[in-house]
Amino acid sequence: MQIKLNLKLAQYNSPIEFALVNLFLSGEWKMKKSVLVLAMAAVFAPMLAQAEAGDWVVRLRATNINPSESSKLGEKTNAAYGSTTLANTLYGSNTANLEVDSNTIPELDISYYFTKNIAVELILALGTKHDVKSSGNGTKHDLGKVNLLPPTLTAQWHFNPDQTFDPYVGAGVSYVRAMDNGLNYEGIAPIRIDRNSWGPAIQAGFDVNLKDGWLVNFDVKKIWFDTDVKLDGAVLGAPGYRKIDNLDIDPLVVSVGFGKKF
Repeated sequence: MQIKLNLKLAQYNSPIEFALVNLFLSGEWKMKKSVLVLAMAAVFAPMLAQAEAGDWVVRLRATNINPSESSKLGEKTNAAYGSTTLANTLYGSNTANLEVDSNTIPELDISYYFTKNIAVELILALGTKHDVKSSGNGTKHDLGKVNLLPPTLTAQWHFNPDQTFDPYVGAGVSYVRAMDNGLNYEGIAPIRIDRNSWGPAIQAGFDVNLKDGWLVNFDVKKIWFDTDVKLDGAVLGAPGYRKIDNLDIDPLVVSVGFGKKF
């Protein structure tokens, strides 16, 4: 039996509410509810950008590079010149080391999805400049700046590519190019580091997927690389470069920014 009621639009808060009540009471609800569910799904589905095979993602992030250096400058300087006191004379201590400060830079990266779960990411960071100092027994000497370009390639596994919150992990390799590798001790003794370094990298992070392909990203990487440090000993009466340290830089790289899927 079909129920017929004289419904008035004024009794309801909106035309949509009026139409839904009328549809339910008319007996046509059961036939049309599946159509309504599909229509609602179609309306809300495009709200989140879901990763698919073949997608490209471009992100712009602010990136902090914080070295965790390991150095034996004093010990290796003495060994290089066959002395037991040279490092103490130069740096203030035979156990002196090198310090590399942190820096925050803009960074651009590009990702490509082979599947909705597997992607590769290439970091195209601008050069990052770091102050370098020798430190021994409370005495510090400013040796200058190095300018490092650290493109990094990682393969990623995305756990929830179809959800708003998509965490991921990754691993890969970093190539570090020292675009400006010249340092100097007290303006009298040139020091240089290697031009090229390679090292492994791991990462973890997450994307927060938004509407229309936009996303917010947070990412943490750990990169391991080292470089030889060499001193021109002409001022010491021993011309030519000798290795005075093997500097492990091993930075922690923390990034936050936004991106767009294409």
